[in-house]
Amino acid sequence: MTRARRIAAEAVGTAFLLAAVVGSGIMGKRLAGGNMAIALLANRLATGAMLVTLILTFGPVSGAHFNPVVTLADASQGGLAWREVPGYLAAQLAGAFAGVASAHLMFGEPVFSASRHARSGGSQLFSEFVTTFGLFCVIWGCARLRSSAVPFAVGAYITGAYWFTASTSFANPAVTLARSASDTFAGIRPIDAPEFILAQLAGAAVATALFCWLVPSLPKDAEAVVVSHSSE
Repeated sequence: MTRARRIAAEAVGTAFLLAAVVGSGIMGKRLAGGNMAIALLANRLATGAMLVTLILTFGPVSGAHFNPVVTLADASQGGLAWREVPGYLAAQLAGAFAGVASAHLMFGEPVFSASRHARSGGSQLFSEFVTTFGLFCVIWGCARLRSSAVPFAVGAYITGAYWFTASTSFANPAVTLARSASDTFAGIRPIDAPEFILAQLAGAAVATALFCWLVPSLPKDAEAVVVSHSSE
């Protein structure tokens, strides 16, 4: 696949992911009648399902990263050339904000609005470290040992992590930044976003280091983090 096609796949896939996260949050809250557990369940099921379908759809084109830390981890292990990284990151960020804007437009919300949803404190940051560490354990373990299971494993993990982590499992800097521009159920205050991103980077780094030890051939053999794809 050409670089332009890979970048376009990352942008479109990330946009659909954010549209699902934010849109299902808005819909879930509106239909739940004040029951936040039901709203969260609707939000999580939609997000997990969309992740599976998006990875299956765009994985053969770009690897279906949709996440800057996935891209950085892939490059660090030789699965993606470093010269490709800026294009991937730009596409993911642009796609994330486009997805938020699309969800807002579909539900009659302002295109962008700074979130007032506080997500701060040590428990929230530790949650983001744990959820990102777990996500990368799933990605590295499945991608190298059972690659056909990756889309389903990632979707299932994120669905579960929404429920067992206090932060509701952002695990993605592009998602975090874009959701700071959404004053909805799925939002995060802009002031809280930088610490979330640092926790995500730390979780990804630790999980990557762990799997370099658990699967010693990983750096040499890695072709992609999420789905194998051609970079030619």
